[in-house]
Amino acid sequence: MNLPVGSYVVDVRSGRVGRLMGHVGPYLQLRPIGGGREWDCPPEGVRPATDAERLSAAMSYVNARSRGEVP
Repeated sequence: MNLPVGSYVVDVRSGRVGRLMGHVGPYLQLRPIGGGREWDCPPEGVRPATDAERLSAAMSYVNARSRGEVP
């Protein structure tokens, strides 16, 4: 699967939604919605995120931020 940089994807190993930032060697680099530390994922370990998954991840971030749980 060849996804463009900036795509929202799901890491099927953990269920986390992230934005595809690029790749280093054989791994894709994903960044959580709202920013934060990138993590590596093998290309076969991702799938495109649905609109519902992307919105759910964004709302989780907004709610955590409103509670002061993220900077």
